[in-house]
Amino acid sequence: MSSENHHHFNVVMSCEGCSNAIKRALARLGSDVSKVEVSLEKQTVDVYSKLPFETILEKIKKTGKEVKSGETL
Repeated sequence: MSSENHHHFNVVMSCEGCSNAIKRALARLGSDVSKVEVSLEKQTVDVYSKLPFETILEKIKKTGKEVKSGETL
């Protein structure tokens, strides 16, 4: 069983609708994601998942939001 990673992204979000869109998109990944923290104030998205960084990044990008940066902590 692979260990979980903490992926941190800086995402441009202008409203609560933006942050909710990201939450909904990541929720579709199901049990592979254990926790999602979206901060509209800080413009950050933190995802705790066994999935690779690229998978999470693509899912966020599909919402149409600009991802300024991302890293695995």
